[in-house]
Amino acid sequence: CDASTTSKLLCKLFQHTFSVAKQVRTDTTIGHSPVSVAFAAVSLARQIFSDLHQQTALLIGAGETIELAARHLHQHGISRIIVANRTLEKAHNLANQFDGYAIALTEIPTHLPEADIVISSTASPLPILGKGTVESALHKRRHQPMFMVDIAVPRDIESEVGKLNDVYLYTVDDLQEVIDENLRSRQEAAEQAQEIIDFHTEEFMGWLRSLDAIGMIQDYRRQAERMRDETLARALKELSKGRAPEEALRFLANTLTNKLLHTPSAQIRQAGHEGEFELLKAANTLFQIKDLRSR
Repeated sequence: CDASTTSKLLCKLFQHTFSVAKQVRTDTTIGHSPVSVAFAAVSLARQIFSDLHQQTALLIGAGETIELAARHLHQHGISRIIVANRTLEKAHNLANQFDGYAIALTEIPTHLPEADIVISSTASPLPILGKGTVESALHKRRHQPMFMVDIAVPRDIESEVGKLNDVYLYTVDDLQEVIDENLRSRQEAAEQAQEIIDFHTEEFMGWLRSLDAIGMIQDYRRQAERMRDETLARALKELSKGRAPEEALRFLANTLTNKLLHTPSAQIRQAGHEGEFELLKAANTLFQIKDLRSR
């Protein structure tokens, strides 16, 4: 629009679209239930630790899912992020994005006691965390709760870990329930959004259709103004000849009324004569004619 490369129509359409999109975001929950595995993991973490500002997260892996988990944790104010990966350079690259620090997989036993939240997603064919390692970490933590999410297939965390006291272990299958629920919530919100979009689409199309009438309205107004100017000139001429102002005003009112009503009256009379009842109905709607004969 600033570059004058869009028409009036496109400018109007863009603004209408932005307005409707904002209303959808504001009036529905369509953006409140993300459906990624990473977000589901962080959502569960927030249910267990209502305030993440005091928690430390250990993320095992450096792929897309772990990066998304790191981003969600960072957005929710996680206190510290530790990234463990087989390739230390990749761990450093990811950790630096979120003010975290990187470690090698072999260093996990040393740092595991620091972790309140553990999210793991690697391509390892064998488990990264075993029951013994986690038991040792819990002992050093004095059995403070540890939330663990194993997103990997095959599993990164031995299933026996889930049997330990003070460990909340979730797998992809557990997260799927959260994702399914969020999908249902999104579907309901999408249906509400569709109603909003449909309403405003019709509103915009109504405005678009009204453009066809603008030219006719302008022509009709110019015609009426021409009649007004002609009649006013005649009235002023009568005044200059010494005609009484009251008579000149009456002449102006009567003449202008007759001119404005002549063509519509003739067309309505013709429509009645030829039985064009739809035209009569349209004329009644157009002129908002009220029946004064019974008064």
